Amino acid sequence: MKIPELEGKTVFVTGANSGIGRAQAIVFLKNGANVFGFDIQDQGLKELQQANSNFYYEVGSVADKEAVSRAVESAVDSFGKIDILLNTAGILDGYAPTLDTDEALWDKVMDTNVKGMYLVTNAVLPYMLKQNKGTIINVASIAGLVAGGGGAAYTASKHAIIGYTKQLAYDYSRKGIRANAIAPGAIKTPMNQADFEGDGKMADWVAEETPAGRWAEAEEVANVTLFLASDAAGYMHGSVLPIDGGWIIK
Repeated sequence: MKIPELEGKTVFVTGANSGIGRAQAIVFLKNGANVFGFDIQDQGLKELQQANSNFYYEVGSVADKEAVSRAVESAVDSFGKIDILLNTAGILDGYAPTLDTDEALWDKVMDTNVKGMYLVTNAVLPYMLKQNKGTIINVASIAGLVAGGGGAAYTASKHAIIGYTKQLAYDYSRKGIRANAIAPGAIKTPMNQADFEGDGKMADWVAEETPAGRWAEAEEVANVTLFLASDAAGYMHGSVLPIDGGWIIK
């Protein structure tokens, strides 16, 4: 998918080392954008930088305020601006119900999925407001819309992301900021690798339960992100787009 207006734009993407974040980085690079990646791991980031002169990165956790500030400053120093923020980093909770969720797991999921998004957004948003324009795309999940897509902590965190996205749009739309969210379902990523291990019965069950009858590739999610970042989505504010093969229509 080619979107001419994305050429020369600067994209800051969290979770860019692998999975959906990496796929997003790649499709924006293919569209001529400058991309700055941020992730707690770096092997995939190194590979992207070696292959693309307009890709830079920093290593750190989205839950670490100082690391986030350094990365955002580095992105602005490298490219002069940030036009598009992709809040993609996130972790699972092993589908643990509340009584099986200790405080450490709860805090880890909330710190990464919710607080991390808040910290990154608050670091990037002032730069967007100075230029009176910016696009924020938050990665939620079908677990932010229905039960069963994760455990207690993950589901709560993804519901929080959807609420946060809507409030961002409400507060900043008239200041040139577009904030929307995507809600992926069964996507083939390293984060879901456990479903494919052994005899793969869990992965087979998920595909069977999905109306589309299959898992999606990370690139399919990345392409929807391209659309949301494009001028074609210019009147979309606070929307939540499911990318779930029909899971939530059941």
